[in-house]
Amino acid sequence: MPQVITPSVLNAIFQSFSFIFNDALKGVSPMYSRVAMDVPSTTSAENYGWLGQMPRIREWIGDRVVGQLNAYGYQIVNKTFESTISVKREQIEDDVYGLFRPMFAEMGRSVALFPDELVFPLLSNGWTGACYDGQRFFDSHPVLDANDKTTFIQNYSGSAPSAGASAWYLLDTSRAFKPLIYQKRRPFEFVAKTSEQTSDRVFERNEFTYGVDGRANAGYGLWQLAFASTLPLTRTNLRAAYQQMVAMTADRGRPLGLVPNVIVVGPSLHATARDLFKSDFLAVDGVPGEAALTSGAGVISNTDKDLVEVFMTPWLP
Repeated sequence: MPQVITPSVLNAIFQSFSFIFNDALKGVSPMYSRVAMDVPSTTSAENYGWLGQMPRIREWIGDRVVGQLNAYGYQIVNKTFESTISVKREQIEDDVYGLFRPMFAEMGRSVALFPDELVFPLLSNGWTGACYDGQRFFDSHPVLDANDKTTFIQNYSGSAPSAGASAWYLLDTSRAFKPLIYQKRRPFEFVAKTSEQTSDRVFERNEFTYGVDGRANAGYGLWQLAFASTLPLTRTNLRAAYQQMVAMTADRGRPLGLVPNVIVVGPSLHATARDLFKSDFLAVDGVPGEAALTSGAGVISNTDKDLVEVFMTPWLP
């Protein structure tokens, strides 16, 4: 005999699906917060002109020197995202709606990992995407030298990768500022439309709908905290990139004091990165990998072991 669908039955089903969703949501730890700063948003878009003014300490002689926080017009516009599942009336009447539980668990997992999906592709898109100074995120960026003349600092090596090509990204994530930004406007919320009186979908399609929606977006923070390379991931190329970051300066030659501590790679470079930063020894040419170590060419101590933390994300090639 079909189950009688009453408001209390629908409420119990919603509570069950909601519990499954939230349990999966809490069971996943996204990685985005290691490379992006969380910024709350209270409007449709947020302006980040203040990124162009790095705080510094100076001797107080005369009046204070007030930094200009709106020198640039960089803006991140919030977007609305959603995911929806429909359940047929007959599936509730026949008491088979439990088959949908894995789908709601996966929905919770997807919401938890969604910031990763927004944030990490910014790295591979940084070869073309603009940041606060109007340049591409990975580009030759203008700074002032000691004589207030414009010079350029480059935060990449190699050339822009073709579609699907791999690159690796060295980051300094030790500061309050981060290389990337995750902007949160409205958190994702699990909701249901199950009323025959108010839901056209229930009336016209005989379906009850459950879903989530929220508002957010991601964008670029400080380019100084990121270095991209399409050169082979070897000890020589890694050290050169590391040194370029350490040597970066702000306006008028002031050292930024950068200390790269994270390398982000996609699946194609994960094994190479692990070998480079976890192996006790490397081949004499500094090329990581088991084949190099067994070639008979000799080995050297890997003094770069644990120099940086390896992050692999599936959102990069």
